[in-house]
Amino acid sequence: MDLPLVVGADGSDSSLTAVDWAVDEAARHGLPLHIVHASLWEKYEGAQPSFSTNRPAEEVMAEHIVASCVERARRRNPEAKVSGEVRAEDAVSALLRAGPEAFALVTGSRGRGGITGMLLGSVSLAVAARAVCPVVVVRGADPNRRGASGRVVVGVGDATGSAAAVRFAVREAEVRGCALTAVRAWRNPSQEPVDHMLIADDAARLREERASTGLDDALREAMREHPQVDVRRQPIEGPAHKVLLKASAEADLIVVGAQRRHGHFGLQLGRVAHTLLHHSDCPVAVVPQPV
Repeated sequence: MDLPLVVGADGSDSSLTAVDWAVDEAARHGLPLHIVHASLWEKYEGAQPSFSTNRPAEEVMAEHIVASCVERARRRNPEAKVSGEVRAEDAVSALLRAGPEAFALVTGSRGRGGITGMLLGSVSLAVAARAVCPVVVVRGADPNRRGASGRVVVGVGDATGSAAAVRFAVREAEVRGCALTAVRAWRNPSQEPVDHMLIADDAARLREERASTGLDDALREAMREHPQVDVRRQPIEGPAHKVLLKASAEADLIVVGAQRRHGHFGLQLGRVAHTLLHHSDCPVAVVPQPV
């Protein structure tokens, strides 16, 4: 049985955008879609007397949010297999608990409680940092979310740490029928001697060649499994977070990896992932590398 694509919904505009994106994503992969809404009304309202016919307003609202999102998803794709539920816990816990049995988790960039001016909601950031499955934060411009660019971008570090992200990105490009751009950033040391340009040029050329070789190594296995995907390799000089942020402007999805660090709880998101989650012009997929 295929694992479902799980999307968090709280009724905000951002979460409705995430639901729309998730419907299309589930259809591309031929997966069922499961909508989760977290509500702690039981904790604060307490148990109702058995003889009471009144229902807490928060319970009614929670059920309405799920029902309306399910209906929205079915209107968008009448053939979609859609289900929904209310979980009596906080949003982060609800989504993290769904992670082990999900193909991926999808969230909006901000929830109903978002503070004006914040670029990313705390729920989305916490889920992206701690989930055991891929997490997609739906953000960016409408054309990028709709797939107008015809390009998936994956940021590639070392071959071992990027393997899961590369596999995810290759599958995304395949089901979308679009090109995959694999980007590996490289940099010259700041202390490179400027009075020996030939030496500097040789050093830069060597680093670019190493970046290109790193791309080949990271892509080899995934490309062997999906030879029909059009892959474009781009070793680019510059800080990785700036290089990938620029690439997001012309992408439908940008994919980065995340690794577990021994002695820490959950995943530790680095500067690249943080930058993209807060500023990317397209949806961002954070893919954990299994230990």
